[in-house]
Amino acid sequence: MDKDTRFALLVVGVPLLGAGYCGLMLATMFAFPEARLHPILTATVFVLAPSIVSGTIWLLSSSKAKNKARLGL
Repeated sequence: MDKDTRFALLVVGVPLLGAGYCGLMLATMFAFPEARLHPILTATVFVLAPSIVSGTIWLLSSSKAKNKARLGL
């Protein structure tokens, strides 16, 4: 897969994943009465989850790149 294809998948995929994530949040709110009773806690979970996942991916890839640079690869 070349760079243009990967970029096109990124441009199309990120909004679709975002829409799916919003749908998951709405489905959770409709399906579970506990989520409707505690909207601030539910929103906190749905806001922090992608932040933690993206931060973890960024830190792991950053440390991997730093190790490669240190080894001269």
